[in-house]
Amino acid sequence: MTRAHNRRMAILRGILDRIVLVVAILVAGCAPSFVAQYRQRVSGRLDQVIADLQPFQQIADRLHGGSLQNLIQHHLASSDATFHAEGAAIQTMVNAEVSLRAMIRGLDADLVHQIGYLVANQDPVITRATWEIFQPGFALNTESLIFAVGCGVLIWLLFLGIWAGVAWLWRAAVASAEPRPPQPRRMPTIR
Repeated sequence: MTRAHNRRMAILRGILDRIVLVVAILVAGCAPSFVAQYRQRVSGRLDQVIADLQPFQQIADRLHGGSLQNLIQHHLASSDATFHAEGAAIQTMVNAEVSLRAMIRGLDADLVHQIGYLVANQDPVITRATWEIFQPGFALNTESLIFAVGCGVLIWLLFLGIWAGVAWLWRAAVASAEPRPPQPRRMPTIR
């Protein structure tokens, strides 16, 4: 390899590593915005489920001592297929309310724990719906800035490590492919 080639590669790496650092910080800086929009979507769905369950809760208050589960069991015990299906639908709404409340509790944390919760427990339907209308934003609060810079630097360091590994493999491959000069043969000495 020539010095000119090494210099060009150093310039290329210098440009690429700065681009990777800036892009990584910008992308990581948009994560808090996605989390906030995801949380808003979960809150909206929870509000809707609560509103949908309200008339059934009023019926349960009047006829089943306030127990929504007793109302559901009454529906499910019916031999009328429509009435039975309504019981299953009400149970589905109750299950959704429990699940959405658990999501809200999981997202009621600092940014790192919110992202950890989303990675481990995200709902694919809500994630897809959030992503479809996602509006990137870069929050300028301390927590978001620290997260963005921290993730950006980690991604940048990963890039530098990969670059160094590939460069080492490249140099090793080139060195093994270069013909070696013949070694002078040594004459055996006679004693």
